[in-house]
Amino acid sequence: MKFNEGAASWETVIFLYNSALKEVGTKLDILNDEFRHIHNYNPIEYIKSRIKTPESIVKKLKRHGYESTIDNMVRHVNDIAGIRVVCSFTSDIYRLAEMIGRQNDLTVVSIKDYIKKPKESGYKSYHMLVTVPIFLTDGVVDTKVEIQIRTIAMDFWASLEHKIYYKFEGNAPEYISRDLRECAGIVSKLDAKMLSLNEAILQARKEQSQDGNSLA
Repeated sequence: MKFNEGAASWETVIFLYNSALKEVGTKLDILNDEFRHIHNYNPIEYIKSRIKTPESIVKKLKRHGYESTIDNMVRHVNDIAGIRVVCSFTSDIYRLAEMIGRQNDLTVVSIKDYIKKPKESGYKSYHMLVTVPIFLTDGVVDTKVEIQIRTIAMDFWASLEHKIYYKFEGNAPEYISRDLRECAGIVSKLDAKMLSLNEAILQARKEQSQDGNSLA
């Protein structure tokens, strides 16, 4: 489907991205429910979704040297529709990403692993760009959705970093950036410690169960 310039075109595009968010959000809910049903454990703490504002889209297009057109918006801005999935542990992130990748009606376009290779700022998250087919009366439109998967601690850091840099309009003093990187290191250690603790708890429960069975 091609888009013509104008208000109707803009409304159509936003309708598609909103529909894509609903589709992907439903899939994530089902995956979480299935995991809870099979393993008695849910990897997802919570999900947030958003559509990028027109002002933010225009800024991104200008930053990359593109004119502010509907066509450029659809072609070159990959995070217009975004879903943030927050998990308890880093192991949940990769488990969930694998589950998403196995969905037959989702196409994984690209992956950016900022957990194994964090940004210079200290930012950590796992990004998946996927397309989902939106079935309309006059055809099917593959629509892009960016999925960000991170732990509670990563999300806490990223949210505060965004607020701090927003106040400085992207030009924070060096000492602020340095302290944020230091906090990112603390967050990484916390995630590693919590994962280790969770694995120790699971192992202890397993041993208790085995001991109980042997006594029976």
